[in-house]
Amino acid sequence: MVAHLIKRYSGPAAVTLLLVLLFEAATDWSGWLEPVLFPGLSKILPAFGKSLPKLVLGFGNSMGMLVPSYFLALALGVGGGLVVGSSNFLRGLLMPVFRGVSPIPPTMLIPYAIAVLPTFWLSSAFIIFAGAFWPILMGTIHGVVHLEERYIENARTLGLGGFRLYRNVILPGALPMIFSGAGMALVFSFILLTVAEMFGAKSGMGHFIQYNADFSDYPKVLAGMLFMSLVIILIMEIFDLVQRRVLHWTGKR
Repeated sequence: MVAHLIKRYSGPAAVTLLLVLLFEAATDWSGWLEPVLFPGLSKILPAFGKSLPKLVLGFGNSMGMLVPSYFLALALGVGGGLVVGSSNFLRGLLMPVFRGVSPIPPTMLIPYAIAVLPTFWLSSAFIIFAGAFWPILMGTIHGVVHLEERYIENARTLGLGGFRLYRNVILPGALPMIFSGAGMALVFSFILLTVAEMFGAKSGMGHFIQYNADFSDYPKVLAGMLFMSLVIILIMEIFDLVQRRVLHWTGKR
């Protein structure tokens, strides 16, 4: 187990260390970068420690917005994708619409969300939901479409149909593509979370970064970016762990 962890993380750790050393060489050691905009670790790390309670509180507020939005998108995207993907009629009817609507950047919906929805929280949650929904939906549809027809025919020969067919054959067969879309949606959700918190929130990780940027407190800005990066890395590692456990039959590690 320890050997596996060392093998898995030694490469990323080495790259991270190299980037940190290059950053230090360009800031604290040489002053090559403008010191106000790019303070070195000698200023970032103290700011990180001093701001940690606010960052942890902001993390809780951010997750309170992101988690329900993402999981609602996951539930509706997977459910809708399974239904549309397994129906030739619905695919022919809806896929042209999906292809036309899904590329629209969710940030373009921000003015409408603010105007129509009653609270900032709902407006922000809707933007995150809209960004996460399409990758999950399209990934699920493609996963169902690319499932070999013989598996479904064999299952029907054995008497499987309706919900049992979806649960035992279609959903497991589409899972690799579902996870692919869900992973993209999770990364996109963090981007939209930051954007949403920057334009009107009073708390959250994105708000912390924007608030300190407004006062040109760049050690805290970079401390907030560092904290958010660590959070995203941790959450994506958990996602990858779940994916490997669920898709153990694919042999990917």
